[in-house]
Formats: sequence, C-alpha cells, structure tokens
Amino acid sequence: MSHIKKTMDRILGGRADANILFNDICNLLTRLGFDIRIRGSHHIFRRIDIEEKINLQKDGNKAKPYQVRQVRHIILKYKLGEEINE
Repeated sequence: MSHIKKTMDRILGGRADANILFNDICNLLTRLGFDIRIRGSHHIFRRIDIEEKINLQKDGNKAKPYQVRQVRHIILKYKLGEEINE
C-alpha cells in the first residue's frame, strides 16, 4: 500500500486527526489534482471543479485537526478517494 493511500485511509478513518503530518496531507491534495499557492504560513489548495478552497497551516510538523476534518469533508463530498489508483 502506498504512502498516499495510507494517508487517505487515516484521514477518512477519522481516528487520528491530530496526528496527520502536514507534508502528507499536502502531498495527498496535490496528488488529487489540487493546485497550491503559498501565502506566508497559509497553504491554499484549489481545484477548478471544487467550489471550496482548502487553507492549511502547520501546527509543528502536523496539520491542524480541524483542517484535517475539513479535508475529509471535501474528499467525501466530491468522492475524491476514488481517484487514487494504487
């Protein structure tokens, strides 16, 4: 199982929101087709066919738990998990 797939499973599982590495969630979003723009400490992810934008900030080397929940909501709403073919 690839690292991207493991990250996706951890996010969708919802049991480790406080333990998702920031770089892992950024790599996952990039792999899902999001474009990234960095403004200071804000990493803003956009995708043309998705209305919401995702704004992530580091909390040490991890993503903030409420932002992980937002990412999970968008993945489920737009059924983005099906795009990872590994």
